[in-house]
Amino acid sequence: MLRRAALFVSLSFSLAACAQPAPAPASAAVPNEAAVRATLTQALPSAEVRRLRPAPIAGFTEAVVAGRVIYVSNDGRYILDGALIDMKERRNVTDSAMDDIRVEELKTIPTSRRIVFAPRDPKYTVTVFTDIDCGYCRMLHQHVAEYNAMGIAVEYLFFPRAGRGSESWDKAVAVWCAKDPRQAMTDAKSGKTLPAGTCENPVSDEYDLGQEVGVNATPAVYAANGAQLGGYLEPQRMLQALEANAAQAAGAQP
Repeated sequence: MLRRAALFVSLSFSLAACAQPAPAPASAAVPNEAAVRATLTQALPSAEVRRLRPAPIAGFTEAVVAGRVIYVSNDGRYILDGALIDMKERRNVTDSAMDDIRVEELKTIPTSRRIVFAPRDPKYTVTVFTDIDCGYCRMLHQHVAEYNAMGIAVEYLFFPRAGRGSESWDKAVAVWCAKDPRQAMTDAKSGKTLPAGTCENPVSDEYDLGQEVGVNATPAVYAANGAQLGGYLEPQRMLQALEANAAQAAGAQP
């Protein structure tokens, strides 16, 4: 009996995330698309297929599904679920593809639907999926003034890990519906109890978005180019991660 439908590939070495490859157009024709979709439906029956395009390896299709990138052979027989590594360029192709996807997905939540802590002229902007009750999320927020002083803007999206109907979900709604959401975020993350909130809010959309881009823990911190920087990073490490990410992106430009 097979324990899993997918083949997982683990590598014992670490590769720097280099330039994103020039992606095939999202509308690129996929050979035998019906067979590919049938395989994905069989392996992940409840997951939505967000995108299909030719993979960078011959005979396979790249699929975005359930918040990750996987590869399906064009005849539908094989699935590869794991890191695809370009050994010539020393590049994790799967991570690059996921970064590209995140950039587009994160655009669906405009700044006006986020809770933003930013300096006047930020050098860097990070998107942070947060949970009011998450300990490391609270630690990150304690440093928000320091991030800002370093030129880093922090834009929060809600990701209550316990899901819809949970206490953390209600706290997120209360923050958004408060008269001053920024102050309410600070109060909630310091353990203060907020009045229950009822208003039109983005919590559900942001939670769904988090699932689409692969959030599985909080805080989840993403750079503007979609690269995941990690979870909680103290200010100096956050700045170093952003600088390294920017240097890699600049070095990748033709």
